[in-house]
Amino acid sequence: MLAGLAPARRRLLLALLALVVVAVAAVAALLLTGSGDDAAPAAPVSQDEPGPVLLVPGYGGSTGSLASLAGRLTAEGRDATVVALPDGGTGDLAAAADALDAAAEDALARTGARSVDVVGYSAGGVVARLWAADGGAERARRIVTLGSPHHGTRLADLALSVAPEQCPEACRQLATGSDLLTGLNEDDETPAGPTWVSIWTAQDQTVTPPESARLEGALELEVQSVCAQAQVGHGQLPRDPLVQAMVLAQLAAGDPVPLGPGDCARLGG
Repeated sequence: MLAGLAPARRRLLLALLALVVVAVAAVAALLLTGSGDDAAPAAPVSQDEPGPVLLVPGYGGSTGSLASLAGRLTAEGRDATVVALPDGGTGDLAAAADALDAAAEDALARTGARSVDVVGYSAGGVVARLWAADGGAERARRIVTLGSPHHGTRLADLALSVAPEQCPEACRQLATGSDLLTGLNEDDETPAGPTWVSIWTAQDQTVTPPESARLEGALELEVQSVCAQAQVGHGQLPRDPLVQAMVLAQLAAGDPVPLGPGDCARLGG
């Protein structure tokens, strides 16, 4: 058929056929790999190679609240960094997730590690989830949330209803049923890639109800399920020796470790 065409028409037809081949290849690639919101989930990260640890503060952004835990991690030979959050930790939690992303990039470049571990305290656990959902899951081995209001807290609800002018962006985002939390929880699962652990205390009076710290797809560890007599409030979580030992156990090489009453004495409870 091509032989019977004039040279100019033959060149035009060949060019059109080449474009069709390229288009078909592009469509096939999209079908195989996904694109945009339908992209393939992150592949599981090796659990046997612990990398640097990034600790994310809670509402208010106090890095001092995590200094004790960072010190204990460092004493155990881990590379531990407390992430400084923008806007004093009270602004848009998405901006805080951007700060965590920058810290992860820096830690990986500085250490040459393949992945990071993340410990998110209080609202910092929500920040870690936002970061993971936006691509961070590809670079995380383990994410531990510590007393995090995954389903909101009544304190934020109260502030929003009584004194909304005193409830900044992060406060509004931590209210029960906020758009941010609804979006995070709508799939009722954690992003693939890292393994997840949620540690929380039944005596939490900041994250209310305390069960708001439950996270679908994570290893759930209520402090009192390990040591029934433990007296640990919300503010004590990152400083309490028992909780610190629980965090260290979950950041070790290998998969997350279920803990129970038989581990209480060993962990110092």
